[in-house]
Formats: sequence, C-alpha cells, structure tokens
Amino acid sequence: MPPSPVPQAELMDIDAVQQALGRSRASVYRYTNTDPALLNPPYDAKRLNPELRSHASEPLLFHPNEVARFAKDILRVKQVTIEVQNRPPDATQELLQAILAELQAIHHCLKQSSLK
Repeated sequence: MPPSPVPQAELMDIDAVQQALGRSRASVYRYTNTDPALLNPPYDAKRLNPELRSHASEPLLFHPNEVARFAKDILRVKQVTIEVQNRPPDATQELLQAILAELQAIHHCLKQSSLK
C-alpha cells in the first residue's frame, strides 16, 4: 500500500527521522526503501518508505505514521511518539504570505467598490 499524499509541512526530512529514531544519518539511509534504478520503488514493509517523488533531485520525505510504523514494527521500539513541529518560516514563505495579504487586501477593496 503506497503512502497517501500529505501536505509537505507535515512530512519529515532525513534529519527529523534521524532525531526521532535516535539513529545515525547513515543508518537511516540504510533503512530507507530506495533504489538507484527506480525513482519510487514499490512499498516494502521491512524498510522505511519515503513519500513519492517526482524527480530524483527532490529530498527524501517521510510521513510521520510511516516513521512510527517502522520504529515499532522493524526496530521493535516499545513506545513510539513522533512529534512534528512546524519549521520557522523561511524567506520564500514570508514572501508568499505578504503576496497573499496583498491579494486579500485588493480583493477586499474590489469587493467594497462593487457594493457602492
């Protein structure tokens, strides 16, 4: 069963998986279901399965439920708690928020002028 699409903000990168599992970066890559010949290899219940990618240059991202499943079923971690925290906004997100605010203000002005 392939992973379901999730908003990118909720997905975990390699560093977050490494921290959650308490494993080294190299071991996380060893556990990961990747194949140099395939962009998106089929689901493997014994490996850590990343989300689907459209390009090989995209970073590996993991759904928190997949990380928890892997920790519990494969690593035999007794109690698994995965906490996903939002990252602080970067310059791109701040710019997009400013554009959105500007568009909303324009929309509001246009709506007000059409009511008069």
